[in-house]
Amino acid sequence: MDAQRLDAKTVVRDEAETVVAVSGELDLQTKDILKDEVETALSGGTHRLVLDLEGVTFCDSTGLGTLVVLNRTATKARAVMILTGVGDFLRRLLNVTGTSDHFIIRNK
Repeated sequence: MDAQRLDAKTVVRDEAETVVAVSGELDLQTKDILKDEVETALSGGTHRLVLDLEGVTFCDSTGLGTLVVLNRTATKARAVMILTGVGDFLRRLLNVTGTSDHFIIRNK
């Protein structure tokens, strides 16, 4: 992982599905790393974008807001965004903030 504390890289890409693995801390200082990777993935014309969040160790309100914005970005690109590898702390954050219903969450 780099000095920005977040790594987001595309690990699978084809016409049907693109998987972006995310690890580290998702916050104000690192959100653009994820945003850039997702925008690159969507520019390839994928129909399904999977964010594998298993390696995420921290997510603040900015990180959560980034996930919401990226979900809208995927919808505008005619893709569906799926969250997978959602840990207990992130699931609690989604539930407490009332945003869990805005995402498709798939268990591995």
